[in-house]
Amino acid sequence: MRVEGGVRLAGEIRVGGAKNSVLKLMAATLLAQGTSTLHEVPDILDVEIMAELLRRLGCTVTHDRAAATVFIDVPERLGHQADYDLVRRMRASICVLGPLVARCGQADVARPGGDAIGVRPLDLHVDGLVRLGATVETEHGYIVAKAPAGLVGAPIWLDFPSVGATENLLMAAVLATGTTVIDNAAREPEIVDLCHLLTAMGARIGGAGSSTLEVEGVPALHPAEHTSVPDRIVVGTWLIAAVMTRGDVTVRNARPEHLEMVLDKLAGTGAQIDRLDDGVRVACERRPSAVDVVTLPYPGFPTDLQPMLLALNAVADGSAMVTENVYEARFVFVDELQRLGADIRTDGHHAVVRGRERLSGAPVRATDIRAAAGLVLAGLVADGVTTVSEVHHLDRGYPDFDAQLRTLGATVAREPDPFAAGG
Repeated sequence: MRVEGGVRLAGEIRVGGAKNSVLKLMAATLLAQGTSTLHEVPDILDVEIMAELLRRLGCTVTHDRAAATVFIDVPERLGHQADYDLVRRMRASICVLGPLVARCGQADVARPGGDAIGVRPLDLHVDGLVRLGATVETEHGYIVAKAPAGLVGAPIWLDFPSVGATENLLMAAVLATGTTVIDNAAREPEIVDLCHLLTAMGARIGGAGSSTLEVEGVPALHPAEHTSVPDRIVVGTWLIAAVMTRGDVTVRNARPEHLEMVLDKLAGTGAQIDRLDDGVRVACERRPSAVDVVTLPYPGFPTDLQPMLLALNAVADGSAMVTENVYEARFVFVDELQRLGADIRTDGHHAVVRGRERLSGAPVRATDIRAAAGLVLAGLVADGVTTVSEVHHLDRGYPDFDAQLRTLGATVAREPDPFAAGG
């Protein structure tokens, strides 16, 4: 992506459903035979990967992009193997593990790939399924979980409030016999969204949004219709972009209550924040002030917005420390920000950023979805032209990212990637 610097973003855009919710909602439909309907589904690559995974399991998936709706028809008899060629492209594929064990009594899921942001072990997923009565082994690169007699409810304590483990165990528990209590569960809005769909399908779940989920298993679920929660990470990306470029951006279909910590930090930069009935507006008329940030599980500052906040601090007034507590390799992209002239020093999971008035355009390379977004935003506040290589990562999480940037006044364009294979 070719990005011309020095542009102030201004205008209004609308966000759709959350990538981190929709993929799990799609997996959850496996729990019930028949056709479930999901609305506010973003037109991103990861949705297509999940749709293809469900098709290979025997489902019929129809994606109406114009209506942002997906119809998933789940057969009576499902396949139970999630192949490596798809799972390696998207870590969220692991979320079919719980539904398949619960519905089929067996799941063979390849160990996942996904973004290069650090080690994300599956121990919590596996240990929880074992607590529910499954046997779990690793065979030829696959996680093979079996529960031919069905799962049985049990108390589960998560050592870390893992979003993925909470989702997998929640989806497994809804069809288990008896009651499951998941303690130290993740509290993200996407978890609550999943609980709402499962409840609409007939599940019995208490404690959604808290750190303790109580699930009373039921014999079967039925299809349902559900609208996904808005994507708070995409919302946060646009709000940070507004502050970085000293712009004025209104984001519709946003829920400020899902971004309390982010809005608090942006207020600390000196930006004006207006909470609207259907969104949020952020305006910043002067150079933003640097702000310290510590990433933590929800309701803390989200790790997925850390790269953008790091880029903001790179052009802010003053110095700040950014501490990454969730993914140890999030700072991999700091080298690329430094190519743009950012003054950043890292030490373990800390980064000290000394703000500069402007950055300097240069060729850089994205390593994951959020790093790609952070580098594009940095390009907006760099002198000259910045070219961000491997922006295919963006397509996994941001629908029409470059088109929406142009709507807000940016000068960006996609070009052939000189760093692509053979380039």
